[in-house]
Amino acid sequence: MKKENNFIKKFRYNFENTISNSPFGIIKWLAIASIISILILGLLIVVFRIKSSPEDTEALGFIEGSWKSLMATLDPGTMGGDEGWGFRLSRFTATLIGIFLISILIGIISSVIDEKIEELKKGKSAVLESNHTLILGWSEKIFSIISEIIDANENQKKPSIVVFAEKDKIEMEDEIRSQIKDFKNTKLIVRSGNPLISNEIEIANPNGARSIIILSPDKENADTYVIKTVLVFTNGKNRKKENFNIVAEIKEKNNLETAELVGNGEAVFVLSGDLISRITAQTCRQSGLSVVYSELLQFEGDEIYFSDEKLLIGKTYKEAIFAYDTSSVIGVFTNNKKVLINPKMELMLNEGDQIIAISEDDDTLIVNNKKDFEIKSHLFALENIEYKEIDKTLILGWNEGAKVILSELDQYVIKGSFVTVLNETEINMDELELNNIKINFEQGNFIKKEVLEKIKPETFDHIIVLSNPDIDIQESDARTLICLLHLRNRSEKCKKNFSIVSEMKDIRNRELGIVAKADDFIVGDNIVSLMMSQLSENNELKKVFDILFEADGSEIYLKPISRYLETIEPIDFYSILEKASQLGETAIGYRILSDKDSASKKFGVTVNPKKSEMINFSKDDYIIVLSEE
Repeated sequence: MKKENNFIKKFRYNFENTISNSPFGIIKWLAIASIISILILGLLIVVFRIKSSPEDTEALGFIEGSWKSLMATLDPGTMGGDEGWGFRLSRFTATLIGIFLISILIGIISSVIDEKIEELKKGKSAVLESNHTLILGWSEKIFSIISEIIDANENQKKPSIVVFAEKDKIEMEDEIRSQIKDFKNTKLIVRSGNPLISNEIEIANPNGARSIIILSPDKENADTYVIKTVLVFTNGKNRKKENFNIVAEIKEKNNLETAELVGNGEAVFVLSGDLISRITAQTCRQSGLSVVYSELLQFEGDEIYFSDEKLLIGKTYKEAIFAYDTSSVIGVFTNNKKVLINPKMELMLNEGDQIIAISEDDDTLIVNNKKDFEIKSHLFALENIEYKEIDKTLILGWNEGAKVILSELDQYVIKGSFVTVLNETEINMDELELNNIKINFEQGNFIKKEVLEKIKPETFDHIIVLSNPDIDIQESDARTLICLLHLRNRSEKCKKNFSIVSEMKDIRNRELGIVAKADDFIVGDNIVSLMMSQLSENNELKKVFDILFEADGSEIYLKPISRYLETIEPIDFYSILEKASQLGETAIGYRILSDKDSASKKFGVTVNPKKSEMINFSKDDYIIVLSEE
């Protein structure tokens, strides 16, 4: 009895294991059951001497009987003409067994096909593309990044973008295609998996990617996820021998050192909160600057390129800025990998140095060989003294970026300047170390008209409206828009134009904000997305942007045209370039103030104009230059 029980237990155990391992295990058992059933029926035919018809003189043999049973198992239609009840009974039994076994087989095959289709939907198959852009993780920034890379890929042959995130594949594809309608010549591939697990990332072919973008997730301690993902590449056992080109987002400044250590020279990091705050600080003092930055960061239009121009070796930087008609030189990338933005005009270009220039494309950086320029020096302003005055800035709202904004402003303004902060909750400012700015705090809700009127916004030189990170994105932008409408109403009553910069969360709300006539809108996520997209194409640009966004060194300024021209009449940009160079500046564009409210005209901003074309300025316009102050 024990032996029987052991046999049954072992049989059941082996049976369950075989079935659970794969569908082929079930098919194997079905095959065994079919063979046994057919052999038993063949044996019964021999034992009971069953004939295929009453007229037959001899009974069927074992092989013939088994064959007849097999045919009945596979095709019930063959038994319609059977004669003799013994033969009919055996064939009927075979048919029932066949129907039962084949039904199970069809069910198994159908289930396997469904599983495979479901697996394909989940995005678990390996990516065969190479030289692709790999985006890891998921956030709202992904749509802007994909759009920018699509524009960058237009002159590439069979480009592709691979998105790999811990999210349902179908859901990701639907969201991307709902936001982006035209992929042009770029192929989109979406895969689902965990970016923190190296075995799962391998299906996205990271070793074959030309660049890898790692997005910060919308989670607490998001930087730890980013750092761990970078570590998967730089320290992975199956990694390629060549360096990766990784661009990643870091949110907390105190995590940057750890991230760079893990990156091991293969990753560049965008400190998103810090970047947005620095741009806000610069833009609040210069209307139109955010438009300039957007122009430089977008692939649509003009971008920053590096060019190894042999014809300029032995020439000075000043000669280089005059060497292009449709491109604007902004600096030099030296042969020892150092970036110089707006260097001394007499700087000599050496072998191995590269020109850093703004151009429509890398193939439009063409030296024009023009040597004679009709410089209208008689129009130049004779005095260029700039007087700095005490700055009065109003900050409406508060977030973590406000501390960086104040630190940056402190480096731009003179001693005695002050900032008033209006916020609903009290703020601890003891940790801020400011040399030139004095802070005044007022408590109140800035979307209430009476609160704004009480603080008298017309008495301030600059106004900054900050977003609220603790509430929904749309609610935060709605509060900003309400505040802007109140400010516009106050501006009309006082008959004074306000210099307003507002921080938006959703780029789609910017168009609504234009109605409120704010000077600039800082859309944080969009700027970070643009920056990451640019760095994925050329990570050396990080050195350029680090200089442009720092208070030290040369930055972008919009300076009144009266600084350059005494008399306003049609003039070409070569003349503007000459006057700016005399002041130690590099001119890269201009702003026509009469178009400051026109989105179709890029709010009056023109970056990298054709230098030989004549321009009609007015006394209210601005020249966009690179300068140290």
